[in-house]
Amino acid sequence: MISIIAAIGENREIGADNGLLWRLPDDMRRFRELTTGHTVIMGRRTFESLPKGALPNRTNVVITGNSSLSLDNCILFNDLSAAIEYFKEESEIFVIGGESIYRQSMAFADKLYITLVRRSFANADKFFPEIHASEWVLTQSEAHESDAKNPFPYVFQTYIKKK
Repeated sequence: MISIIAAIGENREIGADNGLLWRLPDDMRRFRELTTGHTVIMGRRTFESLPKGALPNRTNVVITGNSSLSLDNCILFNDLSAAIEYFKEESEIFVIGGESIYRQSMAFADKLYITLVRRSFANADKFFPEIHASEWVLTQSEAHESDAKNPFPYVFQTYIKKK
């Protein structure tokens, strides 16, 4: 199964200046719980935005056109479809960003794990692709209010691709 996991603002915002637009510890915990023990696929700029490099307890795959690049604890591919083909026998692969990789992976994906942050962010410069109701079914939705640690209300959503 190929799953995409992303946190998005109300206008599908995902980032600005190669960084996140918010900090939601509950979303980070969900991300860690879902992806630990699995392969995570990301673009080079997403990898570079990780504060400590490769994510622990996961197989880190980076998609890059730079064939001379070497990244610690990562497997590099120059093509998303080649990476997906290589790991196709795994129970679940997670695509974790960024914008270009999300856009390319929508055709391959079976499931979307979305955290919808209930706010818009005018400074965003990266966006998640549209989730079309003709292609995806919302199967789970769990709303949360803001609190002392999570400054914005958010909704954990799960979508399954229509057959």
